[in-house]
Amino acid sequence: MSGRIYLDYNATAPLHTVARDAMNAAMDVVGNPSSVHAEGRAAKGLMERARAQVADAFGASGADIVFTSSATEAAALACAGRDLSSGAVEHDAVGAWTDGALPVDAQGQVTVSAPAQTALQLANSETGVVQTLPDGLALSDMTQSFGKMPVAFSWSGAQMAVISAHKLGGPKGIGALVLRQGLDVATQIKGGGQEMGRRSGTENLIGIAGFGAAAAQAAKDVADGVWERVADLRKSLEEALESEAPDTIFVGRDSDRLPNTSCFITPGWKGETQVMAMDLAGFAISAGSACSSGKVKASRVLLAMGYDEGAAASAVRVSLGPETSRDEVLRFADAWCAAHKKFRAKAA
Repeated sequence: MSGRIYLDYNATAPLHTVARDAMNAAMDVVGNPSSVHAEGRAAKGLMERARAQVADAFGASGADIVFTSSATEAAALACAGRDLSSGAVEHDAVGAWTDGALPVDAQGQVTVSAPAQTALQLANSETGVVQTLPDGLALSDMTQSFGKMPVAFSWSGAQMAVISAHKLGGPKGIGALVLRQGLDVATQIKGGGQEMGRRSGTENLIGIAGFGAAAAQAAKDVADGVWERVADLRKSLEEALESEAPDTIFVGRDSDRLPNTSCFITPGWKGETQVMAMDLAGFAISAGSACSSGKVKASRVLLAMGYDEGAAASAVRVSLGPETSRDEVLRFADAWCAAHKKFRAKAA
C-alpha cells in the first residue's frame, strides 16, 4: 500500500506512536488487574493511570470512566433500559436504541425539547456538523469530537457520553462510557464485577494503555492548535474542488463543523463511484460512516437534512488528520478534478 494517501480519519485514525509505545510496554505487564499480588497491582496501576489520562484529556475529573470494547458497546450500556429520543442524524450505535423522531433542519441541527430524555451527538461523523448540547442532556455521542476540538465532559451538560480510542490515534477495540458520578446503568455483561460492576470481564489492559496515551496526545494537539492547521487544509481542499465543479454542494459549510471533515455532493455522480475512482488513484475516502459504508444506499443523515435521494447518494466524505500534508490534499484535489472531468465528459 506504499504511496497511498489516507483521507478517512473519521472512520479510524492511524495508530499514534505514543499509543503504540504504551501498548508495547503494557504487553510486558503480566498481572491481571483483579489480582491482589504485586503483579496484579502493577497491572491495576497501569490501568488506573490510563483511566486518569482519559479523564484528564476529556475534562471528566470526578466522573466514572467505564472501559468497554467500543463506543458501540458503550452506547448500548448507556441506552439499555432507557426510553430516549434522538434525531435521525445519530450514528447507528445510538440510533438503534432511540426513536430518531426529533426534527432535523437543513443544517443538520436537532431540535431538543426534553434533554433528560434525549441522546444527541456532539459532532456528526458524516458531515462534521457540530451540535449545541442542552444542559441536562441524557447522553451524548462524543466519539468524533473528542480529540478534534475542545471538549470537556464537565461543562458539556451531558449526564453520559461515549468515546472511542481509534478515532483519536488509539487502538481499535477499546472505548468508554463516561458517567456523572453516582449515575447507574443497566449492566449488560455480568460476571466478575470489573469496571465498578458496570461491565464485567478481564480488562483489555493493552488497549486501555493505548487509549490513555492517545487521549493525552490528542488533548495536547488540540491545545497546541494542530487542528487549526487541518481546518486550513480543509478550506484549501474545498476551494480547489469548487474551482473545478462549482455545482458541488459542501454540506454544513455554513455551520460549525469539525475542522477536518468535508462532506460534499456532486449532483449525478454516485458516491460509491467516486470512492472507487479515488481508491484506484491511491486515495482512501468514504461514502458515509464506516459502519455503513459497505451498504450502497443514500445517506440517511443527508436525507434527514432534506436532500433528495439522488443528492444523498452522490455524497462523499474526506476527513483529514494531523499527519495530512498540504501536498497530499492538493494531490487528491488534482486526482478528483481529473476524475470529475471524465465524469462530465461521459455525462455530456
